[in-house]
Amino acid sequence: MSHLVPHSETAPTSEEGEAIVDCKASSSRPFEDNLLAPQQVYKQSTALGSALTDTPASTAPSSPRIPPRRQDSVSHNPSRSRPTTLDIPGLTKSKVSPDGRIAQRDVGSKLVIVMVGLPARGKSYITKKITRYLNWLQHDTRIFNVGERRRVAAGAPYLSVQLTNPSDEKSKNETGSRHTTATSLNDIWKHDTHSDIQPAPTTILVNGEPASEPVTHDMLPSPALNPQELEDHYSQPSSAPANSLNVLTNLDTTGNKASLSEIGDPSKAGAMDQSAHFFDPNNTKAAQLREEVAMATLDDLLDYILDQGGSVGIFDATNSTLERRKRIMEKIRQRAGPELGVLFLESLCIDENLLESNMRLKLSGPDYKDQNPVAALDDFKKRVALYEEKYIPLGDYEERNNMPYVQMIDVGRKVVSHQIRGFLSAQTVYYLLNFNLSPRQIWITRHGESFDNVNGKIGGDSELSEVGHLYAKALTRFIKHERKAWDVRQRDKALSTHFPPLPGDTTPPNPEYSSQGDDKGGHDTKSFCVWTSMLKRSVQTAQYFDEEDFDIKQMKMLDELNAGTMEGLTYEEIKIKYLPEYELRKHDKLHYRYPGAGGEGYLDIINRLRAVIVEVERMTDHVLLVGHRSVARVLLAYFKGLQRDDVADLDVPLGMLYMLEPKPYGVDFKAYRYNTKTDWFDHVPNYQLRRQTSH
Repeated sequence: MSHLVPHSETAPTSEEGEAIVDCKASSSRPFEDNLLAPQQVYKQSTALGSALTDTPASTAPSSPRIPPRRQDSVSHNPSRSRPTTLDIPGLTKSKVSPDGRIAQRDVGSKLVIVMVGLPARGKSYITKKITRYLNWLQHDTRIFNVGERRRVAAGAPYLSVQLTNPSDEKSKNETGSRHTTATSLNDIWKHDTHSDIQPAPTTILVNGEPASEPVTHDMLPSPALNPQELEDHYSQPSSAPANSLNVLTNLDTTGNKASLSEIGDPSKAGAMDQSAHFFDPNNTKAAQLREEVAMATLDDLLDYILDQGGSVGIFDATNSTLERRKRIMEKIRQRAGPELGVLFLESLCIDENLLESNMRLKLSGPDYKDQNPVAALDDFKKRVALYEEKYIPLGDYEERNNMPYVQMIDVGRKVVSHQIRGFLSAQTVYYLLNFNLSPRQIWITRHGESFDNVNGKIGGDSELSEVGHLYAKALTRFIKHERKAWDVRQRDKALSTHFPPLPGDTTPPNPEYSSQGDDKGGHDTKSFCVWTSMLKRSVQTAQYFDEEDFDIKQMKMLDELNAGTMEGLTYEEIKIKYLPEYELRKHDKLHYRYPGAGGEGYLDIINRLRAVIVEVERMTDHVLLVGHRSVARVLLAYFKGLQRDDVADLDVPLGMLYMLEPKPYGVDFKAYRYNTKTDWFDHVPNYQLRRQTSH
């Protein structure tokens, strides 16, 4: 998750269509009869801290909170089933949802995605991509990762975590919810580490007896910390009691690195075994802990969906046995009733190179970081083999019980879907059909300087100035240079990767380079697309590219935000002539829409760029998008996973060029600034996206 740094520099005052701102009762029916989707919400209280997620909490104003009716409500009509039609922020609205987001009472429109699959099958990669996409579309989505919590829970010596929090019932009566989730990473961190008021501790059993010292909330991970923040936090010296839930750091009591064979050794005063032995079905203590952690994480997910305004919760775990999946469904139906949508999503890997690549990536993860790569890879493969003993893929059982599911083979090479229902499920499956692991570069820039930029006018369709043409020519030369350099790097990487791996080789193989091209692992030069809007200043910026070498296309979806009646005015003129509109835009830039024929807002830009995003995810070629300020802001917000409050104020000045390279762990990001003296682009090290303070 990216956060923006306030930016004090004044951005250019001219822009086209730019913002105007200064700156249960559980069912008595058998389980199989209760699998069908989504009606009333009933809560149980359980606690094990807060589930981890590397995704942002919502910062947009919520729809009115109209709680779901209980089945014992006098006004409840048992025959009333609410329709679960589409809700799209900015494009739909109703009395219960004036902003277009899913109303709290419309449980049937919400979705729980349950991941299924063996380790190293790309589940976390898929969940992060889905979450980034749905959050970008303004559907509040969060990942609840069981593995991260398991590492914390198993960090104390042989803990068995009781699911019942003694204070749950009292807390539930007083607040109606077990937890309150903060709305941003910074807020959560401050709340968890500095709050003077802490919730009552969860009951901890050590070898069947209560722990001598309680484990309090501040010893548990924050619900929205990403893995790196979690690792950094728990690797710091701590004065926490001996029984606190510290993250496994593979250290012995002297601070020295422990070997894999020593991890979890009872002779060590360290953590519970988290090597392959930890995942042995015959290890009853570990199995009990893993099951309890999983159910506690699921409870946090249901809290988020039922009480905290969430639209989609993703339960990220292996969930590889039929028994586990039955228990998940039982808990969901017990707490949420039959309406809440559930989609099982299984990731399978058949391609040998892809699986090997995924396994090697695990070596840099929290379970094996700084371990001997040969021993670590061997231990991880043993872990996978233990899971395989009881692994049951999705299929016959789910189909007999009409359970919606999706199987992804080789992260998108093949997709199988069954009984997909609901708007959010359909959107998710559509997205899953359109992304791949192909290495490539995505370039984003604004057009060169236009005459309207010089005159400070927004909107319009003016041509490039002389400076704008210089930028366009330099952009063409620079992209050609970077295209060649990238291909050389990829070929060198392919030649240095071995399959099967050599001892100590941690470089993941590139499935594309090892399965295509000639017998020597060669690969044809990638195609390169250049996409512009249909406005003159964007088209002219790309006019110097050779169409024999680049596929050039104009797209209406990339046009600048339309300012309606204010097209062609300066910001000062708008402030004088349309002061109420000026102030309204300043108050809520993201949700504001310009008045007049064709007037748009940022939510309109997001929705018309959806097809562009899906196409960029689908294609395996390089692409350069030459857009406008609002368009560049929305595109960068998607690829960088920005909080929605930052989208409309992102500082994207003329002369900046951004490069994004999708990776299994996220997106590599670089920025280049056009240098008028050298007529070339300078790399800006450690560049951070910032908020703009004006317009």
